[in-house]
Amino acid sequence: MTISPAPADSPPPVRVRRRQAIAMGVWSVLFVAGWFLIGLPTDPLYAFGWLWTATIAWRIERPWRSHLGFVRDWLPIVLLLVGYNLSRGFADNGATPHALELVAADRWMFGWGTGGEVPTVWLQQHLYDPDRVHWYDVVVSWVYFSHFVVALAVAVVLWLAYRPKWAAFMRRWVFLSMAGLATYFVYPAAPPWWAARYGLLEEVARISTRGWKAIGMHGAGNMLNVGQVAANPVAAMPSLHTAFALFVVAFFLNTVRKRWWPLLLLYPLAMTFTLVYSGEHYVIDVLVGWAYVGLTFLAVGLGERWWARWRAVTPGPAPIGPPANAPPASPPAPRPH
Repeated sequence: MTISPAPADSPPPVRVRRRQAIAMGVWSVLFVAGWFLIGLPTDPLYAFGWLWTATIAWRIERPWRSHLGFVRDWLPIVLLLVGYNLSRGFADNGATPHALELVAADRWMFGWGTGGEVPTVWLQQHLYDPDRVHWYDVVVSWVYFSHFVVALAVAVVLWLAYRPKWAAFMRRWVFLSMAGLATYFVYPAAPPWWAARYGLLEEVARISTRGWKAIGMHGAGNMLNVGQVAANPVAAMPSLHTAFALFVVAFFLNTVRKRWWPLLLLYPLAMTFTLVYSGEHYVIDVLVGWAYVGLTFLAVGLGERWWARWRAVTPGPAPIGPPANAPPASPPAPRPH
């Protein structure tokens, strides 16, 4: 991927900060309006548009040509995400998805090896009320939505602040996405709500987006609901929702003090509760997703170290002209007349 150099920024003058505040304010108003009219940005192309315009508003003082760097660096990533979403629809190949072994795995884990209750079923029996939306249902909807924007937003901040860190982030993001996609083809698996629909599990409702209506945001989930209808229902193993939540946190763990780790890890734990409670994933899906995060950091880290060693021992192109430490050339002898 092409990485354009990040310009050295100096503190902006008051005039620039004022223009920046106005531009970001206009962007925020339009973004909120988009929530209600179109829906929250869960589609990669739609999210790309909002993120690009956010960078334009943030750097409003720069010439328009400089804003094309975002398109150059990000368009391949966005097209890859679009292709990823489309290709998931072919992952089942018409085969019957795996479901019973996932149910059995959760029963075994939560029955101490003797067979217990599936956590999704237990949580919905104790917390879900089809006639009433509780406060935690609203939190669940927002946590579920965050999957579609948190990693993208973090990547944009890294792109603005430090491009080498952005490149490292994107290498791991792409590897994790492709590893999950490959697994969907090899092992198509259905979520709890699908198993319940076909009588393989007790009654389970799909409730990941119901919380928005309780706060008047009836159109917030329009795009997500359409995407859920069209999405591949056999892309449950591994859970990339929890995998990406853990990935975003794990990427920064070595840069923050350990006393903040529990706070950061609340996000993947909240995503885990959200997905299990709302019927989107089993606990076994989550655990495998976490294992994929570890595999991603291991594989990409080894690849980066190998590349660094290879670059260190591989001679570059021969320099043009004399070496930098060569003595100055003597002036040519005068030609005889």
